[in-house]
Amino acid sequence: MHLSNLRRLALTATAIFAAAAPAFAQTTLTLTDSNATTLRGGTYASTAFGVAAIVETRASSDPTYVRRALFKFDTNTTLAQGTPIASAKLTITVAAGSDPETRQLAAYHETSPYDQRVATWMLRSAGTKWSAGGGDKAARYAVGTITGTSGSKVTFDVTTLVNAIVRGDFGSSRYTRILLIDEGASSKLSYKQIYSDDAADPSVRPTLTIVTGKVATKPATTPTTGPVTTPVPAPVTTPVPAPVTTGGVNLRILQWNTHHGGFGTDNVYSPDRIATWAAKMQPDVVMFNEIERSDYWGNQDQPVVYRNLLQAKTGRTWYYVFAQEFGQWSSTGKGNLILSRYPITWSTQHELVHNGDRSIAAASITVNGRNITLISTHLDPDSQPLRLLQATEITTWAAPQPENRIIAGDMNAWPDQTSIAQYNKSYFDSWAVAVSRGSALAFTGNTGQTKSGRIDYIFYSKSSANLSVVSSQVYDTRDARGVMPSDHRPVLTVFNVK
Repeated sequence: MHLSNLRRLALTATAIFAAAAPAFAQTTLTLTDSNATTLRGGTYASTAFGVAAIVETRASSDPTYVRRALFKFDTNTTLAQGTPIASAKLTITVAAGSDPETRQLAAYHETSPYDQRVATWMLRSAGTKWSAGGGDKAARYAVGTITGTSGSKVTFDVTTLVNAIVRGDFGSSRYTRILLIDEGASSKLSYKQIYSDDAADPSVRPTLTIVTGKVATKPATTPTTGPVTTPVPAPVTTPVPAPVTTGGVNLRILQWNTHHGGFGTDNVYSPDRIATWAAKMQPDVVMFNEIERSDYWGNQDQPVVYRNLLQAKTGRTWYYVFAQEFGQWSSTGKGNLILSRYPITWSTQHELVHNGDRSIAAASITVNGRNITLISTHLDPDSQPLRLLQATEITTWAAPQPENRIIAGDMNAWPDQTSIAQYNKSYFDSWAVAVSRGSALAFTGNTGQTKSGRIDYIFYSKSSANLSVVSSQVYDTRDARGVMPSDHRPVLTVFNVK
């Protein structure tokens, strides 16, 4: 940070009080030192734009014309860790008025530190590369509409992101870094200029306006669950949503850890056994963990193998997205696979910061005219504190993704662990909901256990307006010899999509 920029840190505090209502006090913090710079690709990929009065965005099929705007605000030293954030909004001002086309800019979390003076499309600091060209973007948190009207302002609601950063969800460095990207179609008129923090007029510089504090309301009851020890069905102590709605379209979601893609309890490798069982369950979506691409155990491209097997066994076309666990998306290795008989309209992969070689595969499908966001993951098997960090990162990453959200995976935790409590803050456990309604099915001697306990879950967002649970089932996949095709049992939840 340049010494001349220190004058740009503006702090304004306003106490707000309301009579005849829950008492609360809020403070407004306005940050104007944004360390803004432009990242440009192609022949400019090694050019640092450093300190300039404007930054730029543009979408183009030619990498040389692609531009992204990068910002960093100091929420590390200006806010104590854990400060409650009521709202946080990034506001930018358009500098150029010559480009009339209206565009959408997406605000992404930039995960890596950078040096404004030397950052380029390839480098984030002297001698240090971004993990991918154009910045190390993670989740998308907001979208704003920008025009070519000089002096017009665009605001992005990044409350969820700033809350997570200030809590320390992403590590000890709590700076808010945001990457603005035009993800639209290639267009010459997509080019937009935005004033930076080096603009002569302070009123047009980017600002991050944060309102801290929250309404002092009666604390909510913390949902509590424990390992299921009573026969199914049984009551649960977690709050449950409204009864199932009829008249919609049923969506069958299957979650299954495949044990390295198909090694059974007899130590025989057979993807065909897994796929045969999966086809019998008639799923619309399959969420598989421990799928491998040309790795040691099966030495096959298992995402393709399972896609082809399901197509052969169901007579339907299947679509998929695969996320290799340690973030090298095109590499060999183990990871998470989403297969859908509905076309995938959007997909992405995300490597967890608190990883232990862990990732997210995500995809969107449309069912009954409703968007469904699917998220598959697999938490650490050994460390309970690490699982809590991972669950926190996953729910934070998922929060800005479109509703209706479903998170499934091998969580390696019983329902009474802190990582599951983290999910329960924002998500319903579909098995627990089905148990409370008497529509949870298992088999003799099983009350929901998917391995040594109930460690595989299908969660759905409490904010979802279109999903309700019809039933949930843990399947007995033993053959006549008592052999299972994986060391996990599959669980399938039927949702009604209205």
